[in-house]
Amino acid sequence: MNAMLEIPEMQSASARELVRARPMLGTMVEISASGTDAVQIRKAVARAFAEIEIVHGLMSYQAADSDVSRINRDAFDAEVQVDAHTYRVLRAARLLAEASNGVFDISIAPQLARLGFLPKHADFPKGPCRGNWRDIVLLPDNRVRLACNLNIDLSGIAKGYAVDLAIRALADAGMVAGRVNAGGDLRVFGDAAQAVSVRAPHAHTHTIPLLELTHGAAATSAGYYSERLHQGQMVIPIIHPHSKLACASGYSVTVLAKDCMTADALTKVVYANPRGATAVLKSYKARALIVEHDAQSGACHIFDSQQAM
Repeated sequence: MNAMLEIPEMQSASARELVRARPMLGTMVEISASGTDAVQIRKAVARAFAEIEIVHGLMSYQAADSDVSRINRDAFDAEVQVDAHTYRVLRAARLLAEASNGVFDISIAPQLARLGFLPKHADFPKGPCRGNWRDIVLLPDNRVRLACNLNIDLSGIAKGYAVDLAIRALADAGMVAGRVNAGGDLRVFGDAAQAVSVRAPHAHTHTIPLLELTHGAAATSAGYYSERLHQGQMVIPIIHPHSKLACASGYSVTVLAKDCMTADALTKVVYANPRGATAVLKSYKARALIVEHDAQSGACHIFDSQQAM
């Protein structure tokens, strides 16, 4: 059972706000909802957390009974039926792979496991495979087949999808404003602006304000607490599918998009190929902000993808 932190309701003449946080999805998830009825607000927040639990159960790489594990274990040259949520994320991942020329690729799980970013599963089929996202075959009726002996990982996109479902739950419950923040994957709606800040790449205790967000989503990828030493270099759990190498730590990427699933996935595309990501960002009407530290001057510089369009 997840521990839960509850912040008392903030009351005003017209609305109440309830903020709750739980450890989920490998991070701390905070949900805020505002409305006029305290009971309805509590129900809305509970439903939003329930939606996130659904995604976690279906798309966890670690859980043996998740859709992801069933695909990795059973779908090589066979068909596995998955939940509609999982299928929807797989389809979105394929479209992102096509748009990015394969820079976004959910078939990089073996590389992440070798580096220790993902666990090794003894019951996943072993064997050489030079396949990629193209070998993940999406069939009618939410069925999936692997044409090659792949392992997939949805952690680069599923967290954003979970945030989107939680936001939809708040909106469907009639909340006048809502915010869901899952470890840097953020989506908001309502009239109040939400400040978006990131940690400095060279000093993780310092934050850098980027912008204010009223509607939409922002997601950030960086190596703040996940980086590790590999062959003399600090690397993070983002693999460039073309080279099969982990990306070096040292900067952060924040992507703004209409939904959090898209923003979440595009941070990996931009991080792996910052100079070549302009076209895919434009196709998704998204914007990227890259924060880099200049060791000589000691200053942090922010590159805005819109300035390059």
